[in-house]
Amino acid sequence: MDNPIRIATRGSPLALAQAEEVAARLRAAHGLPATMTEIVVFQTTGDRIQDRALSEAGGKGLFTKEIEEALLDGRADVAVHSAKDMPTVLPDGLVLTAWLEREDTRDVFLSRTATSLDDLPGGAVVGTASLRRQALVKRKRPDLKVVTFRGNVQTRLRKLEAGDVHATLLALAGLKRLGAEHVATAIIPLEDFPPAIGQGAIVVETREGDDRINSLVAALDHAETAAALACERAFLAVLDGSCRTPIAGHAVIDGETLRFRGLVMRPDGSEEFEVVREGAVSDAAAIGMDAGRDIVARAGPVFLAALKDVP
Repeated sequence: MDNPIRIATRGSPLALAQAEEVAARLRAAHGLPATMTEIVVFQTTGDRIQDRALSEAGGKGLFTKEIEEALLDGRADVAVHSAKDMPTVLPDGLVLTAWLEREDTRDVFLSRTATSLDDLPGGAVVGTASLRRQALVKRKRPDLKVVTFRGNVQTRLRKLEAGDVHATLLALAGLKRLGAEHVATAIIPLEDFPPAIGQGAIVVETREGDDRINSLVAALDHAETAAALACERAFLAVLDGSCRTPIAGHAVIDGETLRFRGLVMRPDGSEEFEVVREGAVSDAAAIGMDAGRDIVARAGPVFLAALKDVP
């Protein structure tokens, strides 16, 4: 190898931490010196839009578009993403080559005035940029006010400290990768808050046909995480999910068995459709597709179309 592997990423502290993890794993897997990996930072549309919910600006793909363009035109060799940011349809010429072993998938509750969602007084303000979290909060506490809360982890923590909201919710995986899990007030059980599709997983994207890079990256792939995400993303694809749709989905693997739970809700938490499936790990994608079709059949076109029209 004459040239370093150029690793494209967003510039937030969490995104950089994830890119550095991929770089370190590549070096360790192939005995490469530090000079053979290079982090290349790109600002995405999602990073630039801070004044409104992403659902109003186009939804999924806003955190990947510019990075994928850099892959396609040769300015980068690999791209590192949070799996939950990835659309189910990729641009022609790009492939998802490796999934790193998944971190904890749970959400955490953060507040300066309360110990849990149950402890918040009626009318308290909860900030989140996620329609899934909004719907789950409203399902549990319809008396709370939920407002759009954008920004990276550090920005949201500063806003919380400043008193802009009474509470917020974040992914435990991100806090762990930043060494900041101690800031969480409480960890929320998965039974109450099923995660976003792909939550806690890092994925590496490359150019199709780039055999040298793809063979290097493939060594990082974690088979169980790849299978779990194949199921979850198949579920999402059937539902045509986007940032406009409150969707949760979580696949867990135990030996050769995969168990999946999926949930689709109205943003106000007033109506939901849940599905549970179990099957062989080798059938991961088929299990996810079947679960998605079950919800489509039960929810009906009117319910699903109404979700996509939510601003």
